[in-house]
Amino acid sequence: MTGIQTYLKQIVYGGNDGIVTTFAIVSGFAGAQIEGTVAIGGLAVLVFGLANLFADGVSMGLGEFLSCRAETGMLAKRHTRHVAHATADQQETGARLGRLLTESGMDETDARAAAALLARHPDTGARLLMGAGLGTPMQQDHSSLKGFITFIAFITFGGIPLIPFLVMEAGPKAMILSSAATYIALSALGLLRWRSSGEPITRAVGETLAVGFICANVAFAVGWLVGG
Repeated sequence: MTGIQTYLKQIVYGGNDGIVTTFAIVSGFAGAQIEGTVAIGGLAVLVFGLANLFADGVSMGLGEFLSCRAETGMLAKRHTRHVAHATADQQETGARLGRLLTESGMDETDARAAAALLARHPDTGARLLMGAGLGTPMQQDHSSLKGFITFIAFITFGGIPLIPFLVMEAGPKAMILSSAATYIALSALGLLRWRSSGEPITRAVGETLAVGFICANVAFAVGWLVGG
């Protein structure tokens, strides 16, 4: 579960967006009542659905990679400045660390002693002052892995609403099964969020379902207005 917790943001973000993206296409086609969709076995739904699934999946993965890389660079730059300041002025750094430790609940005497020790280690002291945590290796860059996990979550969860159109002709039954599959996928994603984050289950699952429901209805309404 630790690995899932580490990359929970990427899994939920990518998975939720993947489900919404593909089911929005299904809902849009249903709302538009595209003539001939049934006759061609849902090919239109699959073409648009799969094209958007993989194109958006790559976009999401690369976007997460770039945003994480930018954040890592920003934190590294801030950390360098903190280390330089901590090295140049250990007394002031010790005072700041002492206040931080005292505010976190440590006894004042112990806080002063711990701060004096940390001030002699600028790198560790800088991490603590930045709020990164003593055990956070800021030099590690997991941007590529985070981008890949976002892509995989997007493709995996996003492909679920399209499964009925792969195994049967497009029609009311396929639409119902796609809706049910989407509901199950969103619920599973909400449960994963609840299990990993410790949020109330009603909020974790409810918010995930609500986002999917709103987006699907918007897509259906637009399809109905444009092509109904």
